Amino acid sequence: MRVPSSIRPAWAGFLIAAALASAPAAADTNIKFTLDFKFEGPSAPFLVGLDKGYYKAEGLNVTIDSAAGSLEPINRVASGTYDMGFGDVNSLIKFRDANPNTPIKAVFMVYNRPPFSIVGRKRRGITKPKDLEGKKLGAPAPDGAYAQWPIFVQANGIDASKVTIENVGFPVREPMLAAGQVDAITGFSFSSFINLKDRGVPVDDIVVLLMADYGVNLYGNVIMVNPKFAAENPNAVKGFLRAFVKGLKDTVKSPATAVDSVIKRNDVAKKEVELERLNMALRDNFITAEVKANGYGAIDTARFDKAIAQIGLTYKFKAAAPQAADIFDATFLPSAAERKFN
Repeated sequence: MRVPSSIRPAWAGFLIAAALASAPAAADTNIKFTLDFKFEGPSAPFLVGLDKGYYKAEGLNVTIDSAAGSLEPINRVASGTYDMGFGDVNSLIKFRDANPNTPIKAVFMVYNRPPFSIVGRKRRGITKPKDLEGKKLGAPAPDGAYAQWPIFVQANGIDASKVTIENVGFPVREPMLAAGQVDAITGFSFSSFINLKDRGVPVDDIVVLLMADYGVNLYGNVIMVNPKFAAENPNAVKGFLRAFVKGLKDTVKSPATAVDSVIKRNDVAKKEVELERLNMALRDNFITAEVKANGYGAIDTARFDKAIAQIGLTYKFKAAAPQAADIFDATFLPSAAERKFN
């Protein structure tokens, strides 16, 4: 068809616009993300971002999977099976020392105060740390809380030779304590307390010894990233953290709404149970005086270095003890204004 010269510029513009409209859009960046455990209340901030489209708005196609304990996400991210993950920074510090050629880094501090705890029962004679002497402690070998046992022992003057440690699986940990087969267990405070309560153990019989209240001065869980993925996709990492902060703020604003994102992914979860678990985590782990002052995600470098030194009291580093900058990379963090607690 011959186009009159008088309308050729307009026709050409139409053809260009049509070609652009029919061209495939730039593909979203895929991110495989691993949690540290099951879909439970504290995982809500990650899942809210999926349901509200926050990751998608950053040009990301994010999938989030559960895991079986604190060490699994580190191994998954280290191997490259997962691009990013959520796990215990103290276990990451030890992993980095043992595997210096796998420089995984933490990029966002989520649990400003760790949920590591010893959970016992008053009727079994447990009310304070020294009461563990002469008792049986159930502890899963890969448990992040159990990893801090040597620090807890030293900080509280416990004679560890007088404590019987029984290696138990995660699924039977609380049932064994409820049945009186062990006197106390290691675990995350918001998980073990809620699980025991849900099994019918009277609240006034449950004793939670939060390690952070008894001399274990560590940080908790972080978002970590595979170094190759971070180097090749720095903007994707930044976008993920921006989206996560939005989901976290939504969760803090309305936990009862946010927990629905957990319930829809966990067929056996009960909303009232997971909401209580989430509220405990927000109160004790996510939101601290440090977070209120400095915002979400960052670390206090001096505090972090002191935490590494405390780990060194009970763990022999193969090389020199790392510094905060060796483990935590703050360059991916959203702006201070975006991370502000409000």
